[in-house]
Amino acid sequence: MIINRIREKAEEYFPEVQAIRHHIHANPELSFKEFNTSKFISEKLTSWGIAHTTGVAGTGIVGIIKGNNPDKHCIALRADMDALPIQEANNTNYRSQNDGVMHACGHDVHSSCLLGAARILHETRDEWEGTIKLIFQPGEEMHPGGASIMIKEGVLENPKPNAILALHVYPHLPSGTAGFRAGQYMASADEIYITIEGKGGHAALPQQTVDPISIAALLITGLQQVVARKANPLIPSVLTFGKIQGGFATNVIPDKVEILGTFRTMDEKWRYEAHKWIKDFTEQTCAAYGAKAIIDIPQGYPSLFNDPKLTDSVESFAKEYLGEEKVRTLDMRMAGEDFSFYTHHMPGCFFRIGTNRDNKEFTAPVHNAHFDIDENALKTGMGLMAWCAISQLGKL
Repeated sequence: MIINRIREKAEEYFPEVQAIRHHIHANPELSFKEFNTSKFISEKLTSWGIAHTTGVAGTGIVGIIKGNNPDKHCIALRADMDALPIQEANNTNYRSQNDGVMHACGHDVHSSCLLGAARILHETRDEWEGTIKLIFQPGEEMHPGGASIMIKEGVLENPKPNAILALHVYPHLPSGTAGFRAGQYMASADEIYITIEGKGGHAALPQQTVDPISIAALLITGLQQVVARKANPLIPSVLTFGKIQGGFATNVIPDKVEILGTFRTMDEKWRYEAHKWIKDFTEQTCAAYGAKAIIDIPQGYPSLFNDPKLTDSVESFAKEYLGEEKVRTLDMRMAGEDFSFYTHHMPGCFFRIGTNRDNKEFTAPVHNAHFDIDENALKTGMGLMAWCAISQLGKL
């Protein structure tokens, strides 16, 4: 049975995929600068005889594996490649060699799993029908998101996939498990940039100034109230300000203050309504105190919706591959993910693989300087991607 062949190959190729992960982890590159990572992945695909195109969206790669009757249906598998501007705190023989850059979100794992799955799929291509498209994507961690650029450059055409799948590390589950959630899963993610232009002066003479710091305090408190009171209480929303910058002395009122934040929600209609409320309240509040507001809310990642029918199917395939007791239901998350761009074009399923060891080791969260994984999760990831892709092709 092909399911057993996939399990055997995942076990057989584990040492190589582990070495691939170590190489990518030790040589992380920031968003849209994944030049060496892209070259390394291309060399691996070439060595296995897998046809692919490089240079998509700069450093992205698109591979094609054709089974029997390749024009019948197509499934896409996606992995991201970029790292984060974090100084790694782990002391391993594969720790980051690039100061201030680390694969703290597990994209090294994602790329390694997709490479492992690609080799399995290529070597079993006589045993399944259809085509599988491999998408190695740059820039997931930086707006506008590599997914949006790859889509504009035609990654979802020629051939057009019937559906797209992706996995993500999840340190809250043990390795050997997987998690799914059908329907709304992750939030949209928009950045907020506000500049309050006032009039600086002596701190002892505030009546002669337009104090942007006091206005900023009122603005932040007020915006929290606006979002809380205008949102449907059944729609999850988060407004957070992560940076305030202004002033340089205790006795000086500055000319301006900058405020940076993020707005996230699960509903696309409310998302854009909230943008207008935030802009209007900011401009009116600043004007009421004699200041000028400059506000920019660039459109970020949309909310991520897992197609229910596809997700139910992929979850059932995961239960066949891992065992029903190893598959969990995930909670909604207010984090953002640019895989969501794909799901607004076609049915998509974004699932998680557990990466801790017995809920005791490797439990540091993503985006943390101590993040690492139980590498047995690589077997789960590459095998599950291959099995789910083949199984979904057979169901279409």
